[in-house]
Amino acid sequence: MARKSKSNLSELYLEENKDQIYENVFAEIQSFELPLGTTLRSVYDDQPNAHQRFMEKLDACIRNHDREIEKMCNFHHQGFVDAITELLKVRADAEKLKVQVTDTNRRLQDAGKEVIAQTEEIIRCRVQQQNITTVVEKLQLCLPVLEMYSKLKEQMNVKRYYSALKTMEQLENLYLPRVSQYRFCQIMIENLPKLREEIKEISMSDLKDFLESIRKHSDKIGETAMKQAQQQKTFSAPLQKQNNVNCGRNMCLGRSRILESKNEITLKRTFEEDDEHEEEVLTAQDLVDFSPVYRCLHIYSVLGDGEIFENYYRKQRRKQARLVLQPQSSMHETVEGYRRYFSQIVGFFVVEDHILHVTQGLVTRTYTDELWNMALSKIIAVLRTHSSYCSDPDLVLELKNLIVVFADTLQGYGFPVNRLFDLLFEIRDQYNETLLKKWSGLFRDIFEADNYSPIPVGNEEEYKTVISKFPFQDPEFDKQSFPKKLPMSQSVPQIYIQVKEFIYASLKFSESLHRSSTEIDDMLRKSTNLLLTRTLSSCLQNLIKKPHIGLTELVQIIINTTHLEQACKYLEDFISNITNISQVTVHTARLYGLSTFKDARHAAEGEIYTKLNQKIDEFIQIADYDWTMSESDGRASGYLMDLINFLRSTFQVFTHLPGKVAQTACMSACQHLSTSLMQMLLDSELKQISMGAIQQFNLDVIQCELFASSEPVPGFQGDTLQLAFIDLRQLL
Repeated sequence: MARKSKSNLSELYLEENKDQIYENVFAEIQSFELPLGTTLRSVYDDQPNAHQRFMEKLDACIRNHDREIEKMCNFHHQGFVDAITELLKVRADAEKLKVQVTDTNRRLQDAGKEVIAQTEEIIRCRVQQQNITTVVEKLQLCLPVLEMYSKLKEQMNVKRYYSALKTMEQLENLYLPRVSQYRFCQIMIENLPKLREEIKEISMSDLKDFLESIRKHSDKIGETAMKQAQQQKTFSAPLQKQNNVNCGRNMCLGRSRILESKNEITLKRTFEEDDEHEEEVLTAQDLVDFSPVYRCLHIYSVLGDGEIFENYYRKQRRKQARLVLQPQSSMHETVEGYRRYFSQIVGFFVVEDHILHVTQGLVTRTYTDELWNMALSKIIAVLRTHSSYCSDPDLVLELKNLIVVFADTLQGYGFPVNRLFDLLFEIRDQYNETLLKKWSGLFRDIFEADNYSPIPVGNEEEYKTVISKFPFQDPEFDKQSFPKKLPMSQSVPQIYIQVKEFIYASLKFSESLHRSSTEIDDMLRKSTNLLLTRTLSSCLQNLIKKPHIGLTELVQIIINTTHLEQACKYLEDFISNITNISQVTVHTARLYGLSTFKDARHAAEGEIYTKLNQKIDEFIQIADYDWTMSESDGRASGYLMDLINFLRSTFQVFTHLPGKVAQTACMSACQHLSTSLMQMLLDSELKQISMGAIQQFNLDVIQCELFASSEPVPGFQGDTLQLAFIDLRQLL
């Protein structure tokens, strides 16, 4: 029983607990906060018939909620009815309002059409404004590019190619990248390399024109540069003359003035001024426009082809140098040929020197020195060849002046010219040779024109005129009254004057050679010695051997050479006064005139002896002895008397000869006469001689002895001259 009640209590408890569980489930379903799957699963996981019981409980719960809703609706029903009533009242007003709103809306729509149109216009304008703003911004971005490209085209048109390249560089690096998306920029980018190539071609064409221009104007440039160098030299000439060459003002002032005038004339002929009153000094820049070479250099440097341009320029200039150094075949015929040759070379190197100093790297000092050394070797070879054809000393002198100015000009531009001055010493020897040839002709003309008679002077004035030309000094002669005769002939003062002229001519070449006075003095003395020992000596030797020169002329030649020999010391003084070098200097050379004139006298003396003997032979040949005659004519033979008279008159001319010469000639003549007569007697063809022939021959020998005893030439001691016939006398 207890157990049964305990069981009932347990069931009752479970029943109550189930109800509580269903309520919790319903609460959870209504809350929608937890997942329903878990909640529903908890319902079905219970005991059997749990679903039915759950549905029963669910229906009961629904009925409770329906009752509560009904209660709430009943509570609020009156309010709802009142609200419906109010809505019905408002309905009429709402209809009216709807009509009014519709009308207002219609009228508002009609009124807003214009506003809408204007608004759309405003929108369109604002879109256009925005587009314009965008276009302006883009144009402002593109405009600098277009301006730079236009500037580039303008620079190309006015040939400002270097600036055009700079503009291209700015376009490529700064402007075009900003607008590279536009097609016109792509076109520009494609055109820039073409423009660069065009600039290179144009600049190279300008360079070729420039090279052709300087080739044409090189002689004018060189002539201008040489004129300027000559003007500078002229300004410094008085100082050089005072230090180096004093030109014997004290001895021969008038002659020096003539020399200076001749030098000035020579210089003017060498470089004649185009305008005597020209004040502006022209330079290479004035004669040639160097802008093409600058422009081309800059252009190739900017384009990175500077080395290509340098190589091309140097190659072309070397070709032009070879053309400039090639002389004309007839250059040696006139000084103009040499002048043009030198002017072209100077012009070439003046341009190269200018390029060297105004550009960086286009030409270098090493390049110009190499080019100059090559040119100098060619110049020296050309001058050696062509100067050897010059036979006119005036042309050689003008060539020397041109070489000096040429060397001074290039030396002023920094080129070494020592080899040119060494060449001048070679040309000096040639110049001396041409002078010697010229003076040889002058000497021959003087000797041909001489009358070989003493110079007559009728009064003091004539005497002074002669001694002003020749230094004749003889106190005994001065004591004689006028008219009188100088012992020498006209050729002596003329020869003396020509020797001085030769010294002046030789001095002309020595000037401007940058040599000391001692060296100039030595050169003058050596050249004068050549004139005396070779040229004058040869002329005298040839003169003496000429057939038409008789004994009288030979005697006069001996007298002339004696006075010329005495004048040699005056020539030495003359050279010393010119060079301002004292004769007591250790290194001063002496003139060899003494030996020259002694040799000439000895040759003349020998020729006198020869001609006397020939004349005696001529008389002997006309001797016509009759070796079979029975008796003599009682007088000497006619041919012998003529011979003696000839010898007597000839020996009278010998009075002006040195005593030894006259005595030797007389002794030689007597000995030759004796020998000839003896050979006549001892002739192998002579078979017999009659007594009358011997007597006649004896009369002739007596006349010879009488002639010898008459002392035809003073100075013989005793019977010295008669001894010439002693062998002949013994034979008889």
